[in-house]
Amino acid sequence: MNFVKYRKIYFIFSGIIIIGSLISLIIFGLKPGIDFTGGSILEIEFKADRPSNPEIREKLNQLNLGEVIIQPIEEKGAILRMKDVSEEVHQEILQKIKETGELEERRFESIGPTIGRELKEKTKIVIALALLSIVLYISLAFRKISKPLASWQYGIASLFCLFHDVLIPLGIFSILGKFYGVQITIPIICAILTVIGYAINNVVVVYDRIRENLLRARSAYPEIFEKTVNFAINQTLTRQINTSLTSLFPLFTIFFLGGETLKYFSLALILGILAGVYSSIFLASPILVSWLKRQKG
Repeated sequence: MNFVKYRKIYFIFSGIIIIGSLISLIIFGLKPGIDFTGGSILEIEFKADRPSNPEIREKLNQLNLGEVIIQPIEEKGAILRMKDVSEEVHQEILQKIKETGELEERRFESIGPTIGRELKEKTKIVIALALLSIVLYISLAFRKISKPLASWQYGIASLFCLFHDVLIPLGIFSILGKFYGVQITIPIICAILTVIGYAINNVVVVYDRIRENLLRARSAYPEIFEKTVNFAINQTLTRQINTSLTSLFPLFTIFFLGGETLKYFSLALILGILAGVYSSIFLASPILVSWLKRQKG
């Protein structure tokens, strides 16, 4: 199958998705959870049937808490996320909710804004270091290849793929945050970091096969580079699909059958893995071919 031949179609499709994700992030932004903004989290379980979210919110409106995120869990439980509240207000919240039915408090935690800012700064540093380390690793791992493209060009192409793989889940989460109140939490950030490692693994598998094929045909690879790239994609296609499916099956199970706390963690992984499979097959290597053609004029 000739994957490289239709690379312009792949680039246009990915460009549309990337632009859409950027527009979504610019207009809606991301909805940070209390891990980053500071606040309180209350988990409760009702003895009888759980009241609806509007019923709970109507009782809490009397306390002037601002925006309260209510997430149902299991059959009778609920998690409430809100601004940081004192112990006195905490007890008032419980009394108001008890008016809708008898309940049991499972946990109540407060995260101060100082901790939230620290976590946000560390998250940015971790992501930047992870991306830099990946580019340096690929540049060193492929240093024996100097023609027709330098090793650092493989690193830049992989960095673009990672940008693609991370931006798509973030764009979707910005839409979910705007219309469904989904917040960005530490588990979701961990999922995004996992996606970075997973996606670069697929890219390295293809690049490594390209390197092996080029070294076997050292005397002629400027002329056969496009065929070599396409051959490498076909060689690794089955492996990438099978590996990805074995990861996606349990993630879909967690998303549909798991608890509320793992739902969006698994969704971030699902979106990232799907984007990573697409980019490793249709973007990572075709980008190298287009780059080489542009260099040769």
